Amino acid sequence: MSLYYEAAAVLANSDNAGGSLKSRIYNKEDLKSSPAQLFAVVIEASKWSSVLKEVIERSELLKEERKLTPILALLLTHDLILSKSGVAAPANHALKLAINRHKARLSAEFTKLRIRDGHGTLQAFRDAINDGIAGEVETASHNATLHPRWIRVNTIKTTVAEQLATTFAGYGMTDDLRAVQNASARSKIYYVDTHIPNVLALPPKADLSKCPAYIDGQIIFQDKASCFPAYLLDVQPEDGDVIDGCAAPGNKTTHLAAIILERMSRDVQDGRKQRIMAFEKDKIRAGTLRKMVKLASADQIVSIRGGQDFLVANPDSEEFKNVEALLLDPSCSGSGIVGRDDVLKIYLPDPQLGATNNSNAGRSKKRKRRPQESRTSQPISTLKMELDDTATEETSTDGNLTERLAALSTFQLRILLHAMRFPKARKITYSTCSVYFEENESVVFQALASSVAKERGWRIMKRKEQVDGLRKWNTRGAWENNKVGGALDLTVEEREAILDACIRCKKGTDDGTMGFFVAAFIRDDSTTPDGLETENLTPETEAVEEEEGWNGFSDDEGKSVGRLEAPKSSEDVSDPSKNKKKRKRRKK
Repeated sequence: MSLYYEAAAVLANSDNAGGSLKSRIYNKEDLKSSPAQLFAVVIEASKWSSVLKEVIERSELLKEERKLTPILALLLTHDLILSKSGVAAPANHALKLAINRHKARLSAEFTKLRIRDGHGTLQAFRDAINDGIAGEVETASHNATLHPRWIRVNTIKTTVAEQLATTFAGYGMTDDLRAVQNASARSKIYYVDTHIPNVLALPPKADLSKCPAYIDGQIIFQDKASCFPAYLLDVQPEDGDVIDGCAAPGNKTTHLAAIILERMSRDVQDGRKQRIMAFEKDKIRAGTLRKMVKLASADQIVSIRGGQDFLVANPDSEEFKNVEALLLDPSCSGSGIVGRDDVLKIYLPDPQLGATNNSNAGRSKKRKRRPQESRTSQPISTLKMELDDTATEETSTDGNLTERLAALSTFQLRILLHAMRFPKARKITYSTCSVYFEENESVVFQALASSVAKERGWRIMKRKEQVDGLRKWNTRGAWENNKVGGALDLTVEEREAILDACIRCKKGTDDGTMGFFVAAFIRDDSTTPDGLETENLTPETEAVEEEEGWNGFSDDEGKSVGRLEAPKSSEDVSDPSKNKKKRKRRKK
């Protein structure tokens, strides 16, 4: 099987493999082609796909060569026209013969498009494609242009100094993040983050997908805001074991492992090795987590609980007796996520379109056509896939937004209260990639007002107690009236102190982050928090507290939790009043 057949099979997912492009290729055992070569062929073809789509349609290649699929046509046309070595196949190979029969026509159509789009030379066209200012069907939003390519240096395998001397050799440092945000993909410039250690910002369109350090797990694509939870948890060697309650795909887990291992190597230990127990109840996502942890070399301290639900874990179990810190990043609406540059997007040619269709469309317009109009005039078939396995878990908010947020926040609160029940736990971080108050500050206020928090001495980690980098972060929690669901007995000063302890990131700003929220809780055994009363809790909080008297979950209840985590539509969200009636019936 040739390089192109294998690449097409990976993209078409003929093996029904899960995960990203990277994992599909590098975990495939029967490849005859080099995985690196396969990865490169697909990445390069994807960059040019919206241009090549039109070239193929205008040349009527797929009408003439019926055995070629749209994916094969795209890969072959790219190498025929744009690869210096041409099509990587023997002279008598069927695919090479098929594409060479149309070389003159394909080259002519490509040249027409290059001239039409205002590029005097092929190199000028390449530069525009690489900078992301040509060839795209979808116009980039202003927010996307402000979002740099954030890189976390994986200190388990390397150091920032090593990466600057190798991967980023020849790059210049700037102390102005805006300069990086507005730089072209070819600009060799980087910014060292001032809030989170070992994090760099590169130009938004910087292409590191074929970089050896990325492939080897030495550098990891991770949004700056996503690095806040592990850093805020600030795990020290004396803090015991750690639980990551919602671990996949693994960015925060591996960041946590890097922090722990770095501190363990610095400090004298008593011989006891800290562990991270990473829970992921979805077996497919657990597979992704396992790959990410192994690639980052974090498997030396990370124990993956694949297919296990954190909500079913008994806090009083002997295996959790040393757990003193928990990181919680439950599924959420994903409303803070910006358009990901590391999503592979390939525009596929339509076999039914040809020169006649396109030429007629062009003649019907009397005014001069702008460069990209012809690419948006027809329905576009696209193939989308994560470039790597670092995508954040999100739940669609289609349908009734109010109902979905209520379901998600109820699930999120349940997880947080469950974490508070671990006997030796002293630290918890709670985070979401959501911009909604209901999933963020509202969950924090309800958790602090719960009997679990009051009985066990949990309180918010004040801003002055946070790690230095995040203490300096100025965007803090926000208040929205009538969305907590009950009148909390708080003075304005007490409420503002809690909000000041909450950390928010906004998308589309000069900070260059996604929308994100994180808050930390700490436990003072000798003190009892005051200022929060439980008398006016919402019905949802009362229900969560009833279920949090841990007796495990029945099969039906476990399925109910799953629906709350990722409901498929607004109809899947149960009516809270009906749930309350069901609970009363169970008690009887």
